[in-house]
Amino acid sequence: MDSKYTVKVPNNFNLPRRIGRLGELAYNLWWVWNPEAQLLYRLIDRTYWETSYHNPVSFLRGVSRPALNAVLNDRYYLDMYDRVFKAFDLHMTTTDTWYSRTVPQHSQNSIAYFSFEFGLHESLPVYAGGLGVLSGDHLKESSDLGLPLVGVGFVYNEGYFQQRITEDGWQETRNTHIDFAEKPICPLLNHEGKPLTISVDLPERKVHARIWLVQVGRIPLYLLDTNLEENTPADRQLNARLYSNDLETRISQEIMLGVGGVRTLRELGYNPTVWHMNEGHSAFLILERARELVDEGFSFEEAIGRTRTTNVFTTHTPVPAGNDQFPLWLLEKYGSVLAQGIKLEREQFIDLGRQPQSWGDMFSMPVLALKYSDGRNAVSELHGQVSRRMWNFLWKDVDEDDVPITHITNGIHSASWLARRMRILFDRYLGVDWMQKVDDLDVWARAGNIPDGELWAVRNHLKRKLAMFANERARQSWSTGGVAPVQVVASGVLMEPYALTIGFARRFATYKRADLLLQDFDRLLSIINNPSMPVQIIFAGKAHPADEPSKMIIQKVYRAVKNSRTAGRLIFLEDYDMNVARYLVQGVDVWLNTPRRPNEASGTSGMKAALNGVLQFSTLDGWWREGYNGRNGWAIGQDKEFDDIAQQDAVDAASLYEILEDQIVPLYYHNRTSDSLPVEWIAMMKESIRTLAPQFSTHRMVKEYMQQMYEPAMRAVKK
Repeated sequence: MDSKYTVKVPNNFNLPRRIGRLGELAYNLWWVWNPEAQLLYRLIDRTYWETSYHNPVSFLRGVSRPALNAVLNDRYYLDMYDRVFKAFDLHMTTTDTWYSRTVPQHSQNSIAYFSFEFGLHESLPVYAGGLGVLSGDHLKESSDLGLPLVGVGFVYNEGYFQQRITEDGWQETRNTHIDFAEKPICPLLNHEGKPLTISVDLPERKVHARIWLVQVGRIPLYLLDTNLEENTPADRQLNARLYSNDLETRISQEIMLGVGGVRTLRELGYNPTVWHMNEGHSAFLILERARELVDEGFSFEEAIGRTRTTNVFTTHTPVPAGNDQFPLWLLEKYGSVLAQGIKLEREQFIDLGRQPQSWGDMFSMPVLALKYSDGRNAVSELHGQVSRRMWNFLWKDVDEDDVPITHITNGIHSASWLARRMRILFDRYLGVDWMQKVDDLDVWARAGNIPDGELWAVRNHLKRKLAMFANERARQSWSTGGVAPVQVVASGVLMEPYALTIGFARRFATYKRADLLLQDFDRLLSIINNPSMPVQIIFAGKAHPADEPSKMIIQKVYRAVKNSRTAGRLIFLEDYDMNVARYLVQGVDVWLNTPRRPNEASGTSGMKAALNGVLQFSTLDGWWREGYNGRNGWAIGQDKEFDDIAQQDAVDAASLYEILEDQIVPLYYHNRTSDSLPVEWIAMMKESIRTLAPQFSTHRMVKEYMQQMYEPAMRAVKK
């Protein structure tokens, strides 16, 4: 970054000198994926660490001085402190990284990564779901591998909504204003000590945005914020919250992200070689990059030809309705300045993203991105097939199989999602350097060496943690008043720590079929209430505030959860976020996923569960179609598409019940040793860990992006 700009790190915690660097660490999210770094805060005051929602900035602002002084006399703590900062300094300063060893010829290149949301940690709630968590994991892994990457997005003043379920099961939403002074985020200041800003022209006005920095290990993430006095009240609300339903707000946001994001990087002195658009929200960056060259005297055709070789686009949506598109009248209103900048007439400009629809032509952001990016990928093998079919019309003279959209299957940042006890187990049996070889199959072959008793003890510990977490949330909900007793029961107060536990947690969208399990309610009751083999099922997830059908599914599920005949064995954990997700993917025995094939682009929650020894039970859609081998989990239904979705739902529901009754429940409870170890279940857990942990990691994924997308773009620039 250009030295004339400064990062204002508000490190005014007044810490004892011996542990003074805790304030520095609080503003680098490296601590998110390093358990010992988190322990440095937790061991000072365990209760307050939970109260501050694992946010070290808020924690250090409020923790008592006696608690800080106490650890100064704890040799164990101070040894850990020194060890953590030695590792932190090594991470931040080493030049010996996977990137430097693998592509030393590209040491001067860099990558810009644009996303509408980034899910890094629950303490920074500027994410909605899977897309944001994937973006956050991409940044973390880029830091681990040493990629010269910089992130660009929005900071949302109200974050994503908080969810409350009424007694009747209806989702209510609540937005709260985020106090950035309490978050691990820093403002950028100009040489006058004022907020550093950029501006973008929108119809009849100029919109200004200030720039914030979130440091993610080695990776800087710059977030735009339009909440400035010089903007109109409406423009100050542009990044108030994610995924507005108002089209004028949405197109304004996307212009700010694409155009404003490019200007942000230029203002900071960056000249990225590769420009990666994670979904179509940021596709207007293509036009801003072209405008820069048009201003230098190139024609638009020359400009777009020069830039497209370094544009990379990742599509995440397998259904046309899920892709951002705008009516032409709106594009004319908001795109006129963009068109003037690249010297195109109206029809020429519309053609850049034109997508014919039965109700008339629309301007599609994915069409713009696909047409003017040489790097294009879907996020699973099946999604690649769906995407080539869906976008075949852009390459009319090409057979569907030859449409130039490849796939790079999603992965998860293993260090962020692995339970601490599981990590200790892996350190012991996979080798202390296994974390540097996450994608190495030989390393994971050693999972078979983990003693059954030790693995089972850790799994039981994690399930007890989940039960205690659900119980404590139920207690807090009850103590605050305003909830009915049946809601306390619904939130898990009767959860059993040793019963077979199934988790279903994700965004509530209709195609994910959260209610598939309820198709034959009496049959479900007979499964969960078997006195010798009880089963409990935990639901969690949010529906978009404007998605009425999905909110009705939540209501249907919640009413089933409240039904007294379930005996408290159906549970709904409200306000799903990264913290709740962590307890679930680490604590349940089985991860249930029921998307209506082929609508799941990839999915990543099951990958997180698999890493922790949780077995998969899913339709053959998204990533699971690639991961399932017949011995590492269970497949619901068939590997085929149906013309009749009612028939598909009936077939899948029948398969779900049959596998639960005949395979999953008996395998968990039967054939136990004298010390109560389910040896066949544990064998399947080891097979799951061995086969899925290396294949579905961002360690593999980011390397593939480098090899298949980023490096070809870098080579093209050199030529």
